[in-house]
Amino acid sequence: MTALLDVRNLVTTFPGGAGTGLRAVDDVSFQLARGEVLGLVGESGSGKSVTGFSIMGLVDWPGKIAEGQIIFDGSDLAKASVETRRSLRGRRIAMVFQDPMMTLNPVLRVGTQMTEALHAHEKIGKAEARARARDALGLVGMPSPEERLDAYPHQLSGGMRQRVAIAIAFLHRPDLIVADEPTTALDVTIQAQIISEFQKLTEDSGTAVIWITHDLAIVSGLADRIAVMYGGRIVEAGGIAEVLERPRHPYTRGLIQSVPSENSRGTRLTQIPGVTPSLINMPEGCAFRTRCARATAACVQRPGRFGDEDSYHRCFHPHEEALR
Repeated sequence: MTALLDVRNLVTTFPGGAGTGLRAVDDVSFQLARGEVLGLVGESGSGKSVTGFSIMGLVDWPGKIAEGQIIFDGSDLAKASVETRRSLRGRRIAMVFQDPMMTLNPVLRVGTQMTEALHAHEKIGKAEARARARDALGLVGMPSPEERLDAYPHQLSGGMRQRVAIAIAFLHRPDLIVADEPTTALDVTIQAQIISEFQKLTEDSGTAVIWITHDLAIVSGLADRIAVMYGGRIVEAGGIAEVLERPRHPYTRGLIQSVPSENSRGTRLTQIPGVTPSLINMPEGCAFRTRCARATAACVQRPGRFGDEDSYHRCFHPHEEALR
């Protein structure tokens, strides 16, 4: 099956450091089929959000895509013109930001913003546009959606604003949605509802989703595959059950074991020592080696990918045993 999205050896840099600058995304590759959900997981600063911004063409200057390809439905977005990117955003590729105010204009009513998003890509009447906007709000569990169309963003709670942002992403039933921690501001009940709607969207219309998060619980119930990022690199990738039950990279295993439900009652919570390294002072070789109990002299060298295209890890000393 031909991939809808094929990211190949993506490198996104920002000025600083020596020579080539700070590599916020460092040699990242993955594929995504239609209707598939990929969970992109990692700590803050691991590069997962910058990966999403790179795909969307939203990396702020002076940041730039320095190397690699982002092939979307046969076309390389890394080389696409500004006009081409703009025509795709919102219609075929949409993004849900962690902060809904990155999507919403504070001086325009919700209905105005939603119908303008429709008019930007479709020839559609005002009444039909308003009806579709109202239905999209209902889809994400917004109470009294007709009334909310006439509200300004500041009149809504943070959770309601996020639901508006998600509804805008759903408007055109895009081929790809990049969701950057979209349910962080929502309570558990609404989180479950939004996740259910994402699942229906992938099943009904074949929309592919990149779900960026640090929450393994959400990923385990939503994603088909998972890619774990650390220091700007994907250190492990594979099927959701495979990675969560038999993680090979020590960082992946540390993330899973630090979840309270994975620890026996009465035992101390497992934690990964140290902190994520700064991009300015990234360790040579394996970026995780300064926090890894399995590190040896070999880890001073940069590990390659061990495995195949669908399931691999970057570690010289991987775990072989299952967690359970």
